[in-house]
Amino acid sequence: MLPETPQDDGTAPPARDRRPADRVALRADLRAALPDASAAVVVTAAVFAFLYARMEWGDSATTAVMPFMDDPGTYWMYLLSQAFGWSGLLWAWGTVMLGLLLSGPRPARLPVSRQVLERWHRTTSLTTTALMFAHALMFAAELVRYEARLAWAERLWAGFADSFVPGWYDSGTGRIAIPIGQGALYLAIPLGLLFYVRHRIGANTWRRLHRFVIVVYVLSVWHTLLYGTNVWYGGWPRTVLWLLQLPVAALLLARLLRPARRAERLGAPRRREGVSLPGWAVRAAGRAAAGAVVVGLVVVVASGHDGGRERPAEPPSTSPHAPEPG
Repeated sequence: MLPETPQDDGTAPPARDRRPADRVALRADLRAALPDASAAVVVTAAVFAFLYARMEWGDSATTAVMPFMDDPGTYWMYLLSQAFGWSGLLWAWGTVMLGLLLSGPRPARLPVSRQVLERWHRTTSLTTTALMFAHALMFAAELVRYEARLAWAERLWAGFADSFVPGWYDSGTGRIAIPIGQGALYLAIPLGLLFYVRHRIGANTWRRLHRFVIVVYVLSVWHTLLYGTNVWYGGWPRTVLWLLQLPVAALLLARLLRPARRAERLGAPRRREGVSLPGWAVRAAGRAAAGAVVVGLVVVVASGHDGGRERPAEPPSTSPHAPEPG
C-alpha cells in the first residue's frame, strides 16, 4: 500500500507502516490456522472414537497395561488426552517435515509455492502447540476426577502439579516420561512464538534458536515411546511409530549435508572466514550423529527390536495407578 499524499491544508500525513515487508503478524497466522486446527479437531475426534471403541470391545492396549481402566465411560478424559496426544504427534511430524523441506536443499519442483509451504509450516506449528497443551490439560482433568477422595482445592492442585510441574508426578514410568513431555511443551511455546518477534531479537538469533525445534519433536516421540500405552508393547503400532521417524531423520541428514545457506556448509577442516575449528567439529559431529540415527532407525525397523515390552498372557492383577479406596 502506497503512503498517502499530504493534505492541502498542511496537516501531516498519516504515519507510515514501518513494519518490514516480511514481518508476519501472529493474529494473521492464527486466522490462517483455523482450517488446520479444524482438521486437527476432526482427527482428534476420530482417534478418540477409535480408542473408545477398542476399550469397549476389550481390545485396548491401555487396559492391558492398566486393567482398572476398563470403563471408557468413566475414563473418557484419559482417552481424550490420548487422542490429543496422537494428533499432536502427527501434526508435529508434519510441521517438522515442512520445516526441514524449507530449510534444506531446494527441491526441483514443489506442489505449491514456497510462500504457501512457509505459511503451512507456521500454522501447523501453532496447531501442534495447541494440541500438546490440550493433551496435558485433559490429563490434568482426568487426575482431578481421579482424586475424588480429596477436597476440590487439593484435587485441582494435584491435577495441575502432576501434569504441569516437572518432577512432581511420582508414579512408575511417568516419573521420567511426564517431565520429558513437559519439556517438549515448555520448549515448543517460546520457540514457536519467537518467529513473530524475530525483528526484535534479530534474524540470526531467531535462526539459531529455531534449530532447537527438532529437540521438541525428539522429546515428544521419546515421551510417547515411554508412556504411550497404545505403543507400550512390542508390535506393529510401535514399529510404525519408529518407521515414521525415518523420513524425518533422512531430511535432517540431507539438511545438514547440503544446507541452503552457504555459511552453514561444512567444507574442509580448516579455519575459514567466520568459522572456527571447534565450530567445524560441532557441525561435523552433528552430521555424523544424524547419519547414525538414520542407520539406527533402519536397524530397529528391520529387526523388530523396537524397545517394546513383552505383552503378558494375562493382564496384571494390580496396577501402580489403581484407584485408592476413598
